[in-house]
Amino acid sequence: MEKKQKFSDILVIGGALFAMFFGAGNLIFPPLLGQQSGTSWFIGFLFFFIFDVGLALVAILALVRKGQFEINGITDVMGKVPSTIINCIAVLCIGPLLAIPRTAATTFEIGVQPLAPNFSTWIFSAIFFAIVLALTIRPSKVVDIIGSFLTPVLVITLLVMIIKGIISPLGPIDVPETTNSVQNGTLNGYQTLDVLASMIFIMIITSSAQGKGYTEGHSLSKAVLSSSCVASIGLFVIYGGLTYLGATTCNLADMQGLNQTALLVAITKALFGNTGVILLGVIVLFACLTTAIGLSSSTGAFFEELTGGKVSYKKVVIIVVVFSWLISNAGVSTIIQFSAPLLNLVYPGVLVLIILAFFHKSIKNKNIYRVATYFAIIVSALEILAGFGLPTGFVKSLPLAPMGFAWIVPAIVGGIIGKFIPCKD
Repeated sequence: MEKKQKFSDILVIGGALFAMFFGAGNLIFPPLLGQQSGTSWFIGFLFFFIFDVGLALVAILALVRKGQFEINGITDVMGKVPSTIINCIAVLCIGPLLAIPRTAATTFEIGVQPLAPNFSTWIFSAIFFAIVLALTIRPSKVVDIIGSFLTPVLVITLLVMIIKGIISPLGPIDVPETTNSVQNGTLNGYQTLDVLASMIFIMIITSSAQGKGYTEGHSLSKAVLSSSCVASIGLFVIYGGLTYLGATTCNLADMQGLNQTALLVAITKALFGNTGVILLGVIVLFACLTTAIGLSSSTGAFFEELTGGKVSYKKVVIIVVVFSWLISNAGVSTIIQFSAPLLNLVYPGVLVLIILAFFHKSIKNKNIYRVATYFAIIVSALEILAGFGLPTGFVKSLPLAPMGFAWIVPAIVGGIIGKFIPCKD
């Protein structure tokens, strides 16, 4: 018998999904976007939201429509080997290669270093990942711990900061001189890489929903979608508030030229005086801790399933946490610099697969998926090579290239070509 949906269940699962999405990168993007957008801050924020949370929701909806609640539901049309390679790269990038170590590095650089400049990053990251390991090692408890305790603390802390900024704005909002708010919002949303994260998070969210009794196909799909809507509403409020706070600094000379991290620190200090840095540390700690827990748990579940149980969830989590601890001590900038090319390579291909998944009932030839995806990946690879100075700069002249979407037109062309290539499977 199908279980009737309970609002309390959806609130807990949705709160957990919100907390997992709202991590290191997402925390620092909106304020700078607001500062650069000025009076157009809402337009910039709207496009940021669409290309961050919006695309992540599209990925979840695509999986739900196919009735498959894991990353394979998107990539399986590529064939076993290509699908496995894409999945592993995506999970490793959103996991131990970038996102997980970045959570600890960001927490240290924003929440600890300003208060204790001489404190060892190795000691801090060891404590951080010890907590992550303790809360991740039992997968059945992860979502409840995040949704019931950590998420409310995170949301309340952020709302206090935003409300304070609305009541007492830091300064008047002015018209920006040169920034294209639409383009800036789009690129910032694109860079958060939450689409890849959503394909990983859906595994643990689905597992939690099933644990609460939503085991039937329709009730499970409805629970996942309802939880996603709850998370989206929370993210809309928080992202919008942080973008507005950034917009109120566009006329403040001492806050010009700051990077994302420094601007966030400056805003919080200006709003709360000497206690600002401490409050910011609390925000960053919970934002990054919840994301690290969610990603570590999902990575463990993915590789346990990939190996057919030969490598247990517990062993994967321990390996991920230890590796992330080592990488995190390189610092945020180094981590991003190391991992960005790999992320930029796989992300467009995954987006193509997600969009086409919506039409899976109408697409009979799998080569449409395959050729379109390969074309997107090839163009992305050429863009990466151009960044290293190799003679592939012609990709910059492709349509939508200035916005970071040079792969879109080639992917469309690839899909059309694939339609006329006979498929043997």
